Amino acid sequence: MAGTKFAYVRNFELPDPLLPDTYLVCRLDGHSFHRFSDEHGFAKPNDERALQLMDHAAKSAMIEFKDIMLAFGESDEFSFLFRKSTNLYNRRHSKILTTLTSYFTSCYVLNWSQYFPDTPLRYPPSFDGRIVVYPTERAIRDYFSWRQADSGNSSPRICDSLLTNFQGTVSATKHEMLFSRFGINYNEISQRFKKGSVIVREIVSPETSDKGEYIEPPMLLACLGAKQERDESPECSGASDPLTNIPPHSQSTNEDDETPTFGLPRQKRSKAKKKNKLETTVEILHCDIIGDEFWLARPQLLEN
Repeated sequence: MAGTKFAYVRNFELPDPLLPDTYLVCRLDGHSFHRFSDEHGFAKPNDERALQLMDHAAKSAMIEFKDIMLAFGESDEFSFLFRKSTNLYNRRHSKILTTLTSYFTSCYVLNWSQYFPDTPLRYPPSFDGRIVVYPTERAIRDYFSWRQADSGNSSPRICDSLLTNFQGTVSATKHEMLFSRFGINYNEISQRFKKGSVIVREIVSPETSDKGEYIEPPMLLACLGAKQERDESPECSGASDPLTNIPPHSQSTNEDDETPTFGLPRQKRSKAKKKNKLETTVEILHCDIIGDEFWLARPQLLEN
């Protein structure tokens, strides 16, 4: 109980808030995964089932933690980018790190049988983690470029692992030998192995339905319909329109979009605001994130 004589022990707990107004990147790494992969018979040099399981766990984490905007994974690691303005757990370092790490690990174990139906877990996997704060967009882009460059550097190791007796041979020669000896065209190797996995929170356009049709916001339709009925009614001819004569400081509007919520009770305004928020979806890609194209197409990733 909080009021007991033993409560003084809480004074030994140290506060650990992360710097405000900075980007948070949490990187998780498989602990002793060389042994884990050997024990569970992972294919060498890359086991696509294991990579898909990592993607599944990371996507589940992004769905659970809405402030994660982007994740990048390769091999047995994943990096998660939190939005700059996140106030998750009051930005407490230990709380964010332990919760994300444990949730990711739990998802990995929970979905193991989906990707390895014939291989039971011999012992529980574990992941270690760290959080680093970055002050600028440039630093964030350079961080993810660094991780993807490392993923790209692992591609030549695919050749080296198969051509173990030809270390130091130039890449072009290795690629030729890889094709002649093993029938593997290096240029046809999956982009997953070359680019890693990019999991991104994409914005779903609110203006189009599945059929490509324009969708009027429901509150706006209701207001326009009411206005049209008044205009067409003989009793309202010549009367001022209350929808257009509300003083600017008295208008109640949704700050997140342009849909008006005139005259609604507070509870209904709250529901309308939630209903009209932008929808997002979490997508798994295998694309370049070093160049500008990816970031220019998704400015929301780094917006505050």
